[in-house]
Amino acid sequence: QVQLVESGGGLVQAGGSLRLSCAASGIIFSINAVGWYRQAPGKQRELVAAITSGGTPNYAYSVKGRFTISRDNAKNTVYLQMNSLKPEDTAVYYCEANHFWGQGTQVTVSS
Repeated sequence: QVQLVESGGGLVQAGGSLRLSCAASGIIFSINAVGWYRQAPGKQRELVAAITSGGTPNYAYSVKGRFTISRDNAKNTVYLQMNSLKPEDTAVYYCEANHFWGQGTQVTVSS
């Protein structure tokens, strides 16, 4: 049974930082591309960052230079380091791998 569990969300002031974690069981992250998505109220879910099985990252234009995706294969975990957060980053953040999704973690950035 595949399970993805996100953690690390919370309330932060603009300019602050958070690190999200996505821990997996039942699936081997190292052989899968993993993506971080977000969905703000009233908006469609969008891809924020992804990392290939080989470790190559890709970012949405809106977060490039502020967010960093990384993986720890030994822990079967993918991270999203978010710096210089803006109010428009407020959303529920989800991780996805091989069409499996986590339950999401709320990130709220106050101005």
